[in-house]
Amino acid sequence: MIRRALLLLILLSLPAAAQELVPVRPGTAAGDALVARLREGGLVLFLRHANTRGEACDRSFRVGDRAGQRNISAMGREQSAGIGRRVAEMGIPVEWPVHAGPVFRARDTAEIAFGAERVRVTDELLADDYAGERLEAVIAGHRRLLSAPVAAGVNRVLVGHRTPLIMIAGPAVGGRALPEGAFAVVEPGGGFRVLGVLELVPLPGGGFHGC
Repeated sequence: MIRRALLLLILLSLPAAAQELVPVRPGTAAGDALVARLREGGLVLFLRHANTRGEACDRSFRVGDRAGQRNISAMGREQSAGIGRRVAEMGIPVEWPVHAGPVFRARDTAEIAFGAERVRVTDELLADDYAGERLEAVIAGHRRLLSAPVAAGVNRVLVGHRTPLIMIAGPAVGGRALPEGAFAVVEPGGGFRVLGVLELVPLPGGGFHGC
């Protein structure tokens, strides 16, 4: 309840946001345009962790307690592996290491998709529910990773949770704009801009849990 009230206050303080984004896929004009832009590099890919449907909701809110967390499902593990394959197949260049939050659903998604040896786990991408009194620092960490310049020819990949992104980018990435396993494609900078939402491995009827 406290987190949702804080989120509402943050959203009310933001400038009027664009209409909620609609996820797009390769094979459509909008999806192919995003992929073409990503091949040039210089962008940030914010990947919401993979599918968690059917898994128990968070209970302990302790980072190291896997049993007390909502984990990715068997389908989510397959989705994660598929995401890594699709990124490589589509020629989307990645800046290493990939950055992932420490809550297992984010960390597992990143490590399955890109390989554990290529993942840096960071509290800057911690889930908001796990941040407690550190929430302000966590939001600042998200903002830094989304805003810092990215070299041409590669894209920074962040794997985390959608609520911190909504807190920063506003309602355009809220609602059903960012399903589990989808990327928000971000143009970095001081006033970073979300260019769109890209689904490389969509799941039938998937993308949102009931917690």
